[in-house]
Amino acid sequence: MRRIQDIKDLEGKKVLLRVDYNVPMKDGKVTDTERIVASLETIHYLVRQGAIVIICSHLGRPTTEHDADLSLAPVAEELEKLNKQIVHFVKDCVGSDRDNAVAAATKGEIILLENLRFHKEEEDCDSLFAQRLARGCDYYVNDAFSASHRAHASIVGVTEYLPSYAGFLLEREVDNLSKLLVDPRKPFVFISGGAKISDKVQVLENLVEKVDVMLIGGGMANTFLCSQRMEVGCSLYEEDFVKTARDISLAAQAKGVKIVLPQDVVVTKAIVEHSRGNVVPVTEVEDMDIIADIGPDTIATFEKEIKKAGTIFWNGPVGVAEFPAFAKGTLAIGKAVAESEAFSVIGGGDTIAALSTSLKDKYSFVSMAGGASMEFLEGEELPGIKVLG
Repeated sequence: MRRIQDIKDLEGKKVLLRVDYNVPMKDGKVTDTERIVASLETIHYLVRQGAIVIICSHLGRPTTEHDADLSLAPVAEELEKLNKQIVHFVKDCVGSDRDNAVAAATKGEIILLENLRFHKEEEDCDSLFAQRLARGCDYYVNDAFSASHRAHASIVGVTEYLPSYAGFLLEREVDNLSKLLVDPRKPFVFISGGAKISDKVQVLENLVEKVDVMLIGGGMANTFLCSQRMEVGCSLYEEDFVKTARDISLAAQAKGVKIVLPQDVVVTKAIVEHSRGNVVPVTEVEDMDIIADIGPDTIATFEKEIKKAGTIFWNGPVGVAEFPAFAKGTLAIGKAVAESEAFSVIGGGDTIAALSTSLKDKYSFVSMAGGASMEFLEGEELPGIKVLG
């Protein structure tokens, strides 16, 4: 993979930088700057090298050609504050205003273009749109690993017209996720939570070839419990994937992989604000119960496996962690992983959101890539990575 450090001379060069500024917004303000902060290393490097930085990103899924609620203008303001440097915002990502701004820019300046998805040609990977996006630039740098599973114009199309390289964030994502697939330190423990098994079937099928232990919680565990003919009451589970869960369990057994399911759970009659739960053995879940978290015995079992691990990958909370009453399992697992001596990678927006900054700082790597990281761990070659080879 060609990396940004491989570019020999950036002085005065114009660099089209693809980032992921798909950030949460409320009332026209950015409510979480984590993705903007993550882009600063690459931006600072380019500016220090004397480059002109032309940044492009998508935001949300616009339903009109110019959805004011999904404009990147507030992101430009936030980037300016965080970077302590003027950011020139251009109200379109292609066209004469954009071309004039790029032509007039001088070394060290930063331009942020308007939302790529205001043009349907972006997702169509239209070649003319890609040319217009690349116009006037000398290099392309992709620092949006989280969008690199999409063959869009700003990810794949522009590489036909510009020498293309990986930014520092993309490089870190690839390097750290690769450590999970290539000769991971043993034992390798995969903690899988979240609501659905359907979102992670291929990851589970690929990782069962590589891991030693699978700790399964969250709604996903309910589908596995159903595959063992256990009662889950009114809990979320995926009926169409019960056989899939059984097949994964059989494949794990054949490979000598230990699958650990909840042995006790926190149940409630309704998941609402201020609701409370009761701890019951998994064999005593009743018809009207909703499983909302793993219980203390399960936490203790998970913690023992985590303590022995050489490598840990965790994706998905093990309970309904947005409610304090049902976040104990997720927080306990988060603490155990943070205290382990394993190489640890944490992924998934819900998992990350449930954990404090002090905990996140203790993990080897926190991936913000979502679907792209899942596809990478399925063993798929991502379109945006392939074109950088």
